[in-house]
Amino acid sequence: MHSIISNNSIKFLLRVVATVFILTLITRSINAAQVLQVLKKTRLDYLAAALMLQFGSTAVSAYRWQMIMQNLHFGQNFAFYWRSYFKGMFFNQGLPTSIGGDAVRMLDVASRGFRKRDALYGVMVDRIIGLGALMSLTLLAYLLNPDLLPKQVHRPILLIISIGALGFFSIFFIKYFTWLSRYPKLAIISIIAERLHQALFSQRFLLVTASLLIPFLALLGFFATGWALGLEYSLMTYFALVPPALVLTVVPISVAGWGVREGALVGLFSLIGADKTAVLMMSLLYGLTLIIVSLPGLVTYLKGRHPTIEKRPMKNIES
Repeated sequence: MHSIISNNSIKFLLRVVATVFILTLITRSINAAQVLQVLKKTRLDYLAAALMLQFGSTAVSAYRWQMIMQNLHFGQNFAFYWRSYFKGMFFNQGLPTSIGGDAVRMLDVASRGFRKRDALYGVMVDRIIGLGALMSLTLLAYLLNPDLLPKQVHRPILLIISIGALGFFSIFFIKYFTWLSRYPKLAIISIIAERLHQALFSQRFLLVTASLLIPFLALLGFFATGWALGLEYSLMTYFALVPPALVLTVVPISVAGWGVREGALVGLFSLIGADKTAVLMMSLLYGLTLIIVSLPGLVTYLKGRHPTIEKRPMKNIES
């Protein structure tokens, strides 16, 4: 146990170093006077709209997680998943530690008497569906904006997104590869595919709609934040440029994606001639928005409802 804690601490420290390093590289090309000039022209009404849109996106995310987990026979009401989702978000954004938000959600479910492994599968399915919805919207935006970026940039990104989307939809067919169960290291893929089918078995239309609404609202929040800072590009431009940066934040090399998101957004928006200072501030304000939205999770955490494993018989979720 001590070695696990030490390894997690080392990994977290490396992420902090990576975050500081990336942000330092980006800010070296930014003039402080330009930052103040951009902030003075900021539209506060647009920022307020962005905050509400992001809160709506997170609330729908909690609702989607409830639908997924209930389809997987975990039960619990919406209030439980609301508290747990926002608490997990707070651990990711407002209280960056070596304990990730997904781990917090998993432990919350396990505290209701379920096995941690089954709870983890549920969290992974939620992540997979969310990533699939984001890539679907991104793929549509790139197909509708073939001339937005230089071809040498547009084509590789479109290829990567297409492969990712294809990989997502191919998961639905993996459950039929029964031979995977013979190999312990590959069996988990088959189990996740089975859970994904199970999660989409009931309320499929509502679940898919909610999944697409989540990134749509988040991207509208980015759109409002950008316009608040003078980045007055079309909505489809944001739909094409922002998601690749958000996908990169999934790679665990920085704290809550800070630094990676900023670097990717500055790089992508620079290709269309956007002001680097405004783009950097847009990304930082978006990160601040996520922290503010996660504050209900802080309330839950302070009330002492952090995950603790109760002495209940372990419940097994059958495939």
